Amino acid sequence: MLASVRQLRGRGVLGMNARNADFIQRYNPRRLYPLVDDKLETKQLALAAGIAVPELYGTMSTPGETGGFADIVAERDEFVIKPAHGSGGDGILVVAGKSARRRGQYRLIDGSFMTEAEIRFHITNIISGRYSLGGHRDCAMVEYCVKTDPVFEHVSYRGIPDVRVLVFRGYPVAAMVRLPTRASHGKANLHQGAVGAGIDLVRGRTQFGVLDNGITDEHPDTGELIAGIDLPNWDVLLELAARCYELTGLGYQGVDLVLDRQHGPLILELNARPGLGIQIANRLGLAERLRRIEAEPDGASVAERLALARQLFGES
Repeated sequence: MLASVRQLRGRGVLGMNARNADFIQRYNPRRLYPLVDDKLETKQLALAAGIAVPELYGTMSTPGETGGFADIVAERDEFVIKPAHGSGGDGILVVAGKSARRRGQYRLIDGSFMTEAEIRFHITNIISGRYSLGGHRDCAMVEYCVKTDPVFEHVSYRGIPDVRVLVFRGYPVAAMVRLPTRASHGKANLHQGAVGAGIDLVRGRTQFGVLDNGITDEHPDTGELIAGIDLPNWDVLLELAARCYELTGLGYQGVDLVLDRQHGPLILELNARPGLGIQIANRLGLAERLRRIEAEPDGASVAERLALARQLFGES
């Protein structure tokens, strides 16, 4: 076991303890966590900074307010319900439409159905803190349901892929796209069975795939190759990710973005404790990249940070 640990360290693989002690604790002041742990506050910050996010339709923070759910979505066939303080995708409902044959029922992204009463009960659970960090009382958000960009049509099962960019001191250091599968019930969450694909930072092209911590070349449901996909608007995605450093002040963060077919790149949410699966998806260790950026002086502009990241971390 010790030999394996030494080998991983020798290859620059960043472990969880090192991530927590050397980067999260040092570069992410606790007072700033609410800016990203509260998705509603994150959305408001982004809007104030002119950063595009999915439109917010409404919020509910008391059980009594769930009675207004039908009014919030009266003109919406598709929408997303999520806890403002949730994590790991827990508690998120993606509604793909209202049933034409089942009166008063909503069709979810995985093909199942829920009644209005069931959805209101789920929202009540969100408010009670069932899905929130620390189990604290929460707020349910209802927002725009992203429309998948056509580039992902053949490598995604029903849900919406998202792009995770790891940003350190404002520099993008690694990126991957997370592709929903049948096993993940259409959610772009690696822990629930989504596929992760590493992305070359210069070209915005997918390279390798990871599924359940193992290497894969193709999507498990569609059979299509994961590598070689050129993401549209890649420069815009990277710039949005880099700008989140000024937005939150967090030195080490994961920026989750989506490519919407109508609105283009949107910031979905931010994470002050991003996972390490991005190393597997890119087949690289983060330690060397992070140490290289750690040596850079403060004060670089967004454009300067992006230029250096492309220079240092593009596909060799």
